[in-house]
Amino acid sequence: MSNWTDVASEAELFEGAGIAITPEGHDIAIFKLEDGVYAIDNVCSHGNAKLCDGFMDGHLVECPFHQAMFDVRDGSVTCGPATEPVKSWPVKIENGRVFLQLID
Repeated sequence: MSNWTDVASEAELFEGAGIAITPEGHDIAIFKLEDGVYAIDNVCSHGNAKLCDGFMDGHLVECPFHQAMFDVRDGSVTCGPATEPVKSWPVKIENGRVFLQLID
């Protein structure tokens, strides 16, 4: 089952900033980079902070609470204090719409 869900218009996304969405109860942040659109869990794995509010530096987002850094392309931690990655979600763009594959 593909389970692709329409979550946003591509026009809502701006390079260097994230937006928060909550499809099917999942708290997810979507980021537009020069090379594509990426989606990761919106809550930092270290503390209860929203990554969509974090500072972007290239493909990295900085947690606004304790400055942990995550790669928005795959959710990996690139700088502590966080040690656990956040989930990344498959993304596709079709006809100007952003779709996520909501698989657990």
